[in-house]
Amino acid sequence: MTPNPGPPPQLYFHPFASFCQKVLVALYENGTPFEPHFVDLGDPASRQAFLAIWPVGKMPVLVDRAANRTIPESSIIIEYLDRHYPGATRLIPDDFDKALETRLQDRFFDLQIAEPMQKIVTDRIRPKGRGDPHGVEAARASLRTAYDLLDRQMATRTWAVGEAFTLADCGAAPALFYANWVEPITHAHVRAYLDRLMKRPSFARAVEEARPYRVLFPQPRTDD
Repeated sequence: MTPNPGPPPQLYFHPFASFCQKVLVALYENGTPFEPHFVDLGDPASRQAFLAIWPVGKMPVLVDRAANRTIPESSIIIEYLDRHYPGATRLIPDDFDKALETRLQDRFFDLQIAEPMQKIVTDRIRPKGRGDPHGVEAARASLRTAYDLLDRQMATRTWAVGEAFTLADCGAAPALFYANWVEPITHAHVRAYLDRLMKRPSFARAVEEARPYRVLFPQPRTDD
């Protein structure tokens, strides 16, 4: 499909946010031109400007002015890019069964890796005395179960659904990167997969661009 003519799409994002990095990986994989819009939700002016674009207030959001469309949610954004701004790396396979597995693996990384990881991280910024140690331990257990499943899967695969880099790997990269910070990965095949992701130029670029913001990562709680 021929890409939309006109101005490049706009991406509203923060470089340190995992779901924003997921979309950045997709954009960088194909060298897709886009207009970056940095969003700082802690700055009233930046927050208000973003809410005018997407009142839900969650990043990332893609605005395609050529098509007069606003697209939220990282997986949907990547599917949209793959359809309307395709490149050399096809992120959704043409084969139906492979496409279905790609979407399944994408949901696995979002729901079984990124979600419990975020539970652990957000608990660290709760008010003093309002921590949720039981919820955090449940999240850690979920991550360990996910690592077990993924380790068996990656024993025979280069990327999440085989030998081709897809949407699922775009999500896996930041999810595993940050999950390893809160629940270290000791599974050999998962670690090898994360190493491959770290060496992928698209994700390496996203990691480097986010490096100045690492000070924002909350440290473990000490009050509960």
